[in-house]
Amino acid sequence: MVSEVASQPCALANHGQLDPRANIFGMTMTDTSPEARAKQDEILRAMSGEQRITLAYEMSMFARDLAREGIRRDHPEWTEAQIARELLRLAFLPAPLPAGLR
Repeated sequence: MVSEVASQPCALANHGQLDPRANIFGMTMTDTSPEARAKQDEILRAMSGEQRITLAYEMSMFARDLAREGIRRDHPEWTEAQIARELLRLAFLPAPLPAGLR
C-alpha cells in the first residue's frame, strides 16, 4: 500500500523548479483543489503588476491588523504604543526582549 505522503507531488515536479507552496519536506501543502488553484493562477496572471503589488500590500496590512488585534486581546491593559512596540518586536525580533529593554 502506498502511503498518502508518498503519493503527494514533489516540490520540484514543476520542471525542476521549487514550488513556493512546498514545505521543508518538499511536499506541496495546500487545501486548495487543483481546479481552484488553476482559476487563482489565471486571475493572478491577468492582473497588472500594480494590481499584484496592491493585493500584496492589502494582504500584508490585513495580517498586521490580525496580529495587532491578537496582541490587544492578550493584553487589554496595554496602550497603543505598547501594542505597536510588541507588533514590531514580533516582526523583527521574535525572541522576548531583554529585561532592560522592556
